[in-house]
Amino acid sequence: MASAEGGDKYRSFLHGDGEKNTVWRHGFPPNYDLVNKLFEEERTKEWPEGSLEEKVQRLLKSWEMEMVHKVRPEDQKSVHPKNYSASTNGLKPLTREEVAAIGGYNAFLATTLPPEHRIYDSGMSTFLTAFPRGFAIEVLDVYSGPPRVAFKFRHWGYMEGPFKGHPPHGQRVEFFGVCVFHVNEHTRVEKAEYFYERGNFLAGFLSSPAAAAASASGCPVMRAN
Repeated sequence: MASAEGGDKYRSFLHGDGEKNTVWRHGFPPNYDLVNKLFEEERTKEWPEGSLEEKVQRLLKSWEMEMVHKVRPEDQKSVHPKNYSASTNGLKPLTREEVAAIGGYNAFLATTLPPEHRIYDSGMSTFLTAFPRGFAIEVLDVYSGPPRVAFKFRHWGYMEGPFKGHPPHGQRVEFFGVCVFHVNEHTRVEKAEYFYERGNFLAGFLSSPAAAAASASGCPVMRAN
């Protein structure tokens, strides 16, 4: 699993000599102080350091950081440099190049709906504007270890900024899902498969505060106990 080398408390491969030649999307490493604070205040699980759950959570956070913020495949140490694909809800797997072309958030929120019916089809800046404190993620359970790492996750944030003309409502927007990471002997992700109910999650962007709170819980089968 991803080690703590060169990272913050929850991610690896952010700082240190191993990153001195890394090409960052915005010219410098991202700062996770705000989203780490949100994570620590509202997480529902606190895994012991060195446990399988903690290692999977670190791998998840490191993978997400590298896929979003590192431009070159050779700089992404949690991801296989050549053989990588990602899919959402059983749709056609996307190559690394395809994910980079449409953006990580658009890939994650992939849909078969025609463009005129899509709630979300925007760049990363649109998402970050709506959630200025970031979007926290935690691992709720791990069902299997390497080489096929299956786990349940929770992803959440507060819509405190506007979203495509819709004013902020300040409510928590969250969803639950299941992910499978196929990793090699070096624990580099070769294939990522995400499964979650996207409709209620995206509806939370557009709803009034009361409605957003009611709809934000996502698929009832995947709600945390």
